[in-house]
Amino acid sequence: MQLKGIFLLLSIGAFTSYYVYQPIPDKIEERWKLMLTDCFFRSLSHLADFSELVGLKDYMGVMMFITFAERVVPVSDQRVHVTEELFDGVEVVVYQPKLQGGDTELRRAVIYLHGGGWCLGSARMGPYDLLARQMVIDLNSVVVSVEYRLAPEHHFPVPYEDVYRVVKHFLQRVVLAQYTVDPGRIAVSGDSAGGNLAAAVSQQLQQDPEQQLQLKVQALLYPVLQALDLNTPSYQQNQNMPILPRTLMVRFWSEYFTSDKTFFRAMMTNTHNSPESAALLKFVNWSAFLPESYQGKYNYSAPVVALSAGGAGSDGPSRSIADPRASPLLVPDAALRSLPKAYVLTCEYDVLRDDGVMYAARLRRAGVEVTHEHYASGFHGALMFTVWPTDFLIGRTMTENFIKWLQHNL
Repeated sequence: MQLKGIFLLLSIGAFTSYYVYQPIPDKIEERWKLMLTDCFFRSLSHLADFSELVGLKDYMGVMMFITFAERVVPVSDQRVHVTEELFDGVEVVVYQPKLQGGDTELRRAVIYLHGGGWCLGSARMGPYDLLARQMVIDLNSVVVSVEYRLAPEHHFPVPYEDVYRVVKHFLQRVVLAQYTVDPGRIAVSGDSAGGNLAAAVSQQLQQDPEQQLQLKVQALLYPVLQALDLNTPSYQQNQNMPILPRTLMVRFWSEYFTSDKTFFRAMMTNTHNSPESAALLKFVNWSAFLPESYQGKYNYSAPVVALSAGGAGSDGPSRSIADPRASPLLVPDAALRSLPKAYVLTCEYDVLRDDGVMYAARLRRAGVEVTHEHYASGFHGALMFTVWPTDFLIGRTMTENFIKWLQHNL
């Protein structure tokens, strides 16, 4: 019995080690911490797959556990005044510096859009709450953190429209005066899917003939910017990397557009483009927009065009992927020229790396002032891992550099 017990313990230990261990590149710091963090995410993902398979709860419904587990109640403290409000019917959390005496100085403002693949996340999650407070303190700014509605309950364009309504509402002189905000010092920013929404909003505001006030800067943190080619070098290189493997990113895209699982399968094989969306592939031709160092050993191959793929067509999800409000990388150069100054953060070990690199390159070619900060040892989501036990040094560095850029440019 004793030998059987020892064997069982050794077997469990070996299985655990095998499950936890991931072949993470040596350049990434704190590799074992990332392995353990990723182990939790993978376990939850497996549970979500099983739950959906047996009909208990859909995949994203289970994955929302991450959002619920990280939720906090945003409250005021000694330095930051916090309120939960509605901007044109959309929930927002507003963070403001606590006024000192008769202080009437106009302040900067940052409209922040959380990540989570349009399906997960919340402005009320601990990491976003902490980031907002840090921006308030370090920048003496007002921060509007947007609680937009999520897919799959609310498909595109609902999340985008929620964000656009908030931005339009805030960019009114009477509203800015209420929060003592300088109309000429307003930024929009977001990470991952939030970066997608920030880029799309920046573009649409420039094309809105009724919009009088404009943003000064846009700050896009490892943004997702196109759904046409899901086989770029970074998608291939990092297909199994924490925290965002290719399968999960493709699932996010699919759920953003439709609940039709056949479209997800088409996106997984990169055969989801219709003739309508294929006409825009020239804007995501990575052999033209990526430096050779990012192309690596991969050869460009245009995605297959299918006449029908899970509802593809003029009224299906393929129409949505061709919409620049969903894929901001798809606009022509003329639509980029008038955009505000940009900050683009990318990570080497991220499926979305090439989206950000291509957008930075295209913005520069269009004459937009761009700061492209690339982290050679970075991984997706690192900016949100700054609290024990998932506190990564690179996350703190990213946060410091991001806020420093805002200090000098906003």
